[in-house]
Amino acid sequence: MNKIQLFAFSCILVFFITIIDIRIGQNIISGYALEQFGGHTPGYGKLITSGQVLDPINQIIELGKGVIDPDKYLREFNYGRVSTSDNGTVLREFTIIASDNLVKEISPGVFYNVWTFNGTVPGPTIRATEGDLVRINFINNGSKFHTMHFHGIHKAEMDGVFEGVAPGGKFVYEFIAEPFGVFPYHCHIQPLEEHISHGLYGVYIVDPKTPRPPADEMVMVMNGYDTDFDTENNFYTVNGIPYYYMHHPIQIEKDQLVRIYLLNMLEFDPINNFHLHANLYHVYRSGTNTIPDEYTDMITMSQGERSILEFTYKYTGNYMFHAHKTEFAEKGWMGLFLVTDSENTSNNDGSSTNYAVDINNQNMMINPNQSINSTKGVN
Repeated sequence: MNKIQLFAFSCILVFFITIIDIRIGQNIISGYALEQFGGHTPGYGKLITSGQVLDPINQIIELGKGVIDPDKYLREFNYGRVSTSDNGTVLREFTIIASDNLVKEISPGVFYNVWTFNGTVPGPTIRATEGDLVRINFINNGSKFHTMHFHGIHKAEMDGVFEGVAPGGKFVYEFIAEPFGVFPYHCHIQPLEEHISHGLYGVYIVDPKTPRPPADEMVMVMNGYDTDFDTENNFYTVNGIPYYYMHHPIQIEKDQLVRIYLLNMLEFDPINNFHLHANLYHVYRSGTNTIPDEYTDMITMSQGERSILEFTYKYTGNYMFHAHKTEFAEKGWMGLFLVTDSENTSNNDGSSTNYAVDINNQNMMINPNQSINSTKGVN
C-alpha cells in the first residue's frame, strides 16, 4: 500500500469512526428524549450539568417532609371564623402562628430552616370581602421577634412595622378589608430580607362586594431559597417546592375560566415573571379593578407585586407555565397545566373537585373530604 492509498484509507476510517460516534451520541441523547427539562426544548438535555441546573425528573420529595403540599395550597382559601355584628358587619377571625425552628426538605437531600406562618411556606391564603372586619390573632412561637404586615388600607397601629412581637408574645391585628384586590402579607422585622427569604409571607385576597364571575380559582406564590446564604437563590419555585407541578400537572377543564391570584415574594433577585404557553391571559394588576389592564402571555413583577390572571384553554393537552428567566426555570420554577375535556377535573387521588364559590354566603367547596378550621388556620 503506497502513501496515497494509506492516506485515503486513514481518511475513510476517521470518517466512519466519526459517524459511528455521532450515531452513538444521538442514541444516548434520544434515550433521554422524554427526560429533558420539562420537555421544554431539545436543548435542555440532562447529560451534562454544572451541578447548579437541577434534573427535574428526579426532583420528588415526600410531602410530609416538604415545606407545603402544593396541590392542597393551590386551591385552598381560609375564610376565617365568621360571625355578624349587630350592625350587620361581617367579622372574619383568624389565628396565625409564627415559628422559626422548622427544618424542611425543599429538594431531595436539601434541608433548610424555614420560618413559617401556620407551619407552611407560603402561609395560609387569607380571604375576605370588601367591608368585612378582619381580626388576626397573631401568636409568635418563634425564637425571634416577628410581626404581620398586611398590604392594603388600615390604621398605623395595625401596620405590623414598629410593634415587634417578642418570642412567646401575642398581638391582635384588626382592620376593615379594603380595597378589593390581592395583597401580600409578611413579617416586617429587620433584617427584612432574612425574614422574607426564610418564608414568612402569604397571600391576602379581598373580594369585591359584587363577586367576580365564577372560575376555577387558584393561588400561586413565586419564591426562592438561598440555601448557602450567599444572597443568591439556589432554588426557585411556585408554591414552595421546585418542579412540583411538573410531576403533578394542574388539571383544568377546556373552555373553563381559570383565575390565578399571582404574587411574587422572591428575595435577592430584582424581578420574576410568569409565562404561559400556547395561550394569553387578561391581567388585573393588584386585582384592584374589574377591567383588565393587559392581554399577554408574559408578566414581570418585582418583589411584592401581584396580579390576577384570567384565561381559558381552547384545546386539550399539556401546557407549560414557567419563569421566562432561564436560570429560574432550570432551578425549579416551571410547571404544567393538563387541560381535559372532563366535566369535573380529577384530583391526584382520583376524587373530583367542585370549584363553585359563593362569596355572599361565605362558602367555598374546596374538596368533599376537606374542611377549614379557622382557629388553627387552614387544615
